[in-house]
Amino acid sequence: MTQLVTRVDERLVFLIDELVKQGIVESRSDAVRRGLKALIDETRRSRTAQAIIRGYQDHPQQEDEVGWADQSTIFMISEESW
Repeated sequence: MTQLVTRVDERLVFLIDELVKQGIVESRSDAVRRGLKALIDETRRSRTAQAIIRGYQDHPQQEDEVGWADQSTIFMISEESW
């Protein structure tokens, strides 16, 4: 396993140590690994979301592609006894 060396301010160390004391993470290293994994996952999810948004902006849905869903909803509601 590769080792990374970094510096963090005392407040962050205190907060990490609190997580260790509370049993949320096993160690400072565990906290750093989890934080890095979360950052990588968040970045990946954000990029995926942006790609989906760009796709819809570049190629918006047309009524003939999604209109059936609205019609089905209207039909189901009209069939209700209320």
